[in-house]
Amino acid sequence: MNKLIGIFLLIMITVSCNSQKVYSDFDISYSKSGGYAPVYENLLIKGNDVHYSFEGQKKKIKTTFKLTNEEIQNLNQVLTQNNFRHIAEDHKKIYDRVAVSINVKNGENSANKTDASMIIPQYQKNWDQVVNAFQDIISKNVKNTQ
Repeated sequence: MNKLIGIFLLIMITVSCNSQKVYSDFDISYSKSGGYAPVYENLLIKGNDVHYSFEGQKKKIKTTFKLTNEEIQNLNQVLTQNNFRHIAEDHKKIYDRVAVSINVKNGENSANKTDASMIIPQYQKNWDQVVNAFQDIISKNVKNTQ
């Protein structure tokens, strides 16, 4: 009986550890969270595989899908054209607002950026275009968002 319980616990630990891997093993991530009525949205890209989750506004969505090489290339092109690495963040304290964070782990656009404390005005247009590229991916591939 003890062996059976031990095997069951081992299986549970293995499954729970693997379920969190999707949240740490990615090339590009987009997340939006916070606000008075909190929303939590995550788009995680690893190669051509995408994991998407949304929770808020009385909705809960989890899905996976694939992007084509062309779609990945277009996203990287938007990051490059908008000088993603050089977008400057303002560091004023702002509370109770929805914040967007983008993390690119490798390549020429490798950087972490967030608008949690706002983006410096001269870079706002660049930031908006990058965010719109991620929103386009979501709207084309996920049903029942926003």
